[in-house]
Amino acid sequence: MTKSFVSREYLVTFIFWLVFTIVLWCNFQTATDKYLAMVQAVILAICSFTFTHFLTNKLLPQALRAKKMPRFLIQATLVIFSLSIIFSIIFTYLEVAPKNELPDSLKDQLPFLWKGFYMSLPASFLINGSACGIKFYKEHGKIERDHILLQQVHLENQLKLLQDQINPHVVFNIMNHIHILMKTDTQLADFLLMKFSDILRYQLYDCNKPFVPLDKEIEYLQNLVEVEKLRWGNELDVKATWEMADKKSYIAPLLLVPFIENAFKYVCRLPGHKGYIKIISTQENGKLFFYVENSYSDMPMYKKKEGSGGIGLQNVKKRLKLQYPNAHELKLETDDLIYKVTLTLHLSEKNELYNS
Repeated sequence: MTKSFVSREYLVTFIFWLVFTIVLWCNFQTATDKYLAMVQAVILAICSFTFTHFLTNKLLPQALRAKKMPRFLIQATLVIFSLSIIFSIIFTYLEVAPKNELPDSLKDQLPFLWKGFYMSLPASFLINGSACGIKFYKEHGKIERDHILLQQVHLENQLKLLQDQINPHVVFNIMNHIHILMKTDTQLADFLLMKFSDILRYQLYDCNKPFVPLDKEIEYLQNLVEVEKLRWGNELDVKATWEMADKKSYIAPLLLVPFIENAFKYVCRLPGHKGYIKIISTQENGKLFFYVENSYSDMPMYKKKEGSGGIGLQNVKKRLKLQYPNAHELKLETDDLIYKVTLTLHLSEKNELYNS
C-alpha cells in the first residue's frame, strides 16, 4: 500500500515536470530556434526542480517540525530570488545573445539581466509557491495524524496507569480481610477466598480491554459488596439494588469501584452507632444511573479530609474526563453527615464500539 502510494507520487511529480518542460519549450520556440528552445526549457526545468525540491522536501518539513516558519519565509524568498536570477541569465545569454542584441560590455548587459530577473520573478514565485502549498498541506496532514496517534497512545497509557492503580488497592483490601478471618472463621474465609478468585479472574482476564460488558462489571461490584458485607457483619446496614434493562451496554472497567470503596472506608463505625450504605445501580435506554450513599462521622479519626481521595475519587474523575467527555454527570454531595455520589453515564453498545 505504502509502496504503491510512493510510486504514484513519483509518477505524478514526473508528469508535472514533463508537462512544465513541454510548455516552456512551446513558449520559447515561438521566438527562437527549436533546438535552442529545447535547451532553455530543459535547463529551466532542471533548475526549477532542484530549487523547488530543496525548498519543499528539506527546508519546509524542518521549519514545520521546528515551528520556525518566519525563518522559512526568508529562506523561500532567497530561493525564489536565486531561481529568478538563473532564469534571467538563461534568458539573457541563451535567447537575447544569439540574436546579436546583447552588448559586449557587462555594464550594458545589466539592463537585460534586470529585465529577465523581474520578468521571471512571478513565474519563480508561482512555481515555488504552488509546490510549497501542496507540500505544506501534505506535511501538515502528516503532522496532524502523528499528533493524533501520539495523543491516542498517551491516552491509552494514562488510562492503563489509572486502572493499574486500582487493581493492587482492591486486591490488598480483600487479602487483608481473608487473612484476619483465617484466624476466627475459616468457613467464612473459604467463602471469601472463592469470591476473591472470581474478582481476581475478572481483573486479570477482562479488565485489559478498554470496555467490558456492563453485566460483567456489575457482577464484579456485587462480589465486592458481598465481601464487605460479610466482613463487617451486623456493624453496617448495607442495601444494594442492581437493575439492568438489557445486556448490550458496555462500560470502562473498574470505573465505579472507587465509589464503593470510599463508602465502606468512610462509613460511620462509631460504637453505639450503626452506619449504613445504600447502593442503587439502574441501567435503561443506554444510560447508567449509579448512586451511593453512606453515613459518616465528623470525628477527626473518621472524617474524610478535604481534597482527599488519592487514587479513588481523583482517579475516577480523570477517567471520566478521558473516557466519557460530555457523556457523564457526576455529583458529590455532603449533607447532615451523609455523603452522596450520583453518577449518570451515557453508555456505549457493542456495535458502536466496533464502528468507532
